Amino acid sequence: MVSGVAGVGKTTLVQKFIFDWATGKHYQKFAFVFFFKFRDLNTITEKRSLESLICQIYPHLQDKLPRVLEDPEKLLFIFDGLDESKTDLKLSRGGSQELCMNLGDVKPVTVIVASLLNQTLLKGCSVLLTSRPSKLTSLEAGVFHRVASIVGFLSKERERYFSMFFGDERASRKAFAYVRDSQVLYTLCYNPSYCWITCTALKPCFMATAGRPQPAPKTVTQLFVSYITHIMANHTQERPEPQRMRDILVNVGRLAEYGLTYRTLVFQPHYLEVANVEFSPFLSGFLVENPQTDDSAQVTYSFLHLTIQEFFAALVQYLDYKEDKFRDTMDKARSCKEGDYEIFSRFLVGLSHPATKMPLEKYVGKFSAEATRKVIECLSEMNYEELQSREDPEGKRRLMNLLHLLFESRNSQLVRDVLGKDAHMDFSELYLMPVDCTVLAYVLSCCEEIQCLTLDSCFIQNEGLERLRPEMHKVRELSLSDNDLKDDSMKNICSVLKHPNCRLEDLSLGQNMFTEASCTALASALKENQTLFSLDLTRNKMRNTGLSTLLEVLETPQCKIQKLVLQENGLSDDSCGRLCSALSKNSTLRHLNLSANVYTDGCAEDMHLLILTSPSLTDIRLSLNDFSPAVERQLRSLQREGLKIHI
Repeated sequence: MVSGVAGVGKTTLVQKFIFDWATGKHYQKFAFVFFFKFRDLNTITEKRSLESLICQIYPHLQDKLPRVLEDPEKLLFIFDGLDESKTDLKLSRGGSQELCMNLGDVKPVTVIVASLLNQTLLKGCSVLLTSRPSKLTSLEAGVFHRVASIVGFLSKERERYFSMFFGDERASRKAFAYVRDSQVLYTLCYNPSYCWITCTALKPCFMATAGRPQPAPKTVTQLFVSYITHIMANHTQERPEPQRMRDILVNVGRLAEYGLTYRTLVFQPHYLEVANVEFSPFLSGFLVENPQTDDSAQVTYSFLHLTIQEFFAALVQYLDYKEDKFRDTMDKARSCKEGDYEIFSRFLVGLSHPATKMPLEKYVGKFSAEATRKVIECLSEMNYEELQSREDPEGKRRLMNLLHLLFESRNSQLVRDVLGKDAHMDFSELYLMPVDCTVLAYVLSCCEEIQCLTLDSCFIQNEGLERLRPEMHKVRELSLSDNDLKDDSMKNICSVLKHPNCRLEDLSLGQNMFTEASCTALASALKENQTLFSLDLTRNKMRNTGLSTLLEVLETPQCKIQKLVLQENGLSDDSCGRLCSALSKNSTLRHLNLSANVYTDGCAEDMHLLILTSPSLTDIRLSLNDFSPAVERQLRSLQREGLKIHI
């Protein structure tokens, strides 16, 4: 299985695979490679045998097929775009469907595919599938010997693509710098298809031949608006009148909406006739003709990219608002669990913003005010706390999708209405991409204060922190545990602590990779900070040297820290004397956790003194160290009213 989001290059990869095989460069163990697209297989409604399916796509093999299929180990079957299949692929043998056992067995197409994968048909053959990640959750991963993900362009590859696309080095540098700084667009450009759309949309912004350049887009919706208006302005010599242009886009939008509803990506000519869409050079910027692989002269049509189809399905809601259709579409979007309406919903919300839709309104007239009102109303009614319910494993992803909608809306008041006051957001164990961090930063920027933000095990890394940094000072309780953050990330955290309007009271940095090298910067930030009460550094690598640096903060009169967790930091006996000295001068620290370090009986006297001379300490944890039972009893005997000792 080759997995990857729409447009990242799954189909291009298998085309390159076939090309390298056909030209003798690679994969010569295969005598035959059969290539099928699920979007084409959707048109086959009747049951088939594998033999008749192959003959339909490869009619020249009709007479030779029995010999071709004699040696399955030399055969490769490629099925591209599982996520586009109208029928679910059921891979478990225990299901209600029976798999094919013989070449002549007549079954639905997805049963044939499942039979090849389960090796009940042509045992020994190889099968390669491609799919969007959302489809993989419903499959049995054990059926596949290997699952690979396409990650798209790295930074240098994005820059090279821009250079090749623009051809003008000065313009490409300016465009790429803009995209890199805008963050959301830059993150999108890891995807080759989005990279092409981005470059196409930005070309009039950075290579204007006459007049002032167009303003550059900030959101995904604005990017696609720029792309569509670019096509409308440059893809036809005789531009239709606004009403005619509006009628054309309405018809295209209804075709797109039908395809989205019924999971149709390839349209027969009669679909266009029913939708009153007349194919023209103007529409070739949105729709493309697909020549058939068989001998039929008929041509099918599809949108240039699935995302463009989703954009038109959203646009038609504003150009031709019909309450019943709108309500049905919104109901489908809400009930959908596989992300089919995710991008559509972002476009729908994005088009509600006045500045975003304005370039299109110049060509097609005003958008429906009622549609705008309904979209904002639907968003404002969403309960973000219910979305992140612990009982629902998909809740956190749905909450992040809601934040993406709010980002596209560019409506700060709407953000505040949805989140309300004292917002708590928990994304723990949800993998957050840099673009998610950019979206989250925008949401934080709209709020005066966030009560609690939990980002444990989100793998946000330094790039994600960099995007969140400007707004994290608004959070009261922040947890960044288990993100594999290293010393270079500490400068972003210190920047938050030093912010003049910092509200941070509770900071958890446990289970990361911070070492003593981070402690100088952290100590400096803590000396300036006047809000932090609790600091958790569990399971880092501060060591004795790092602790000594941090203790300088505890000795200062302005220190506000009441709880310090240094569990499992490699602290040894040598640090105990310094710890004792610092805490004897501290009047704020109440809770100290030194569990799971390597303290031994050698520091018993210093530890004894620390407990007796720390004036404000009410709770100290020393469990899982290397004290002998006798020393443990001695230290435990020091417990008194107002002081608990856990050992």
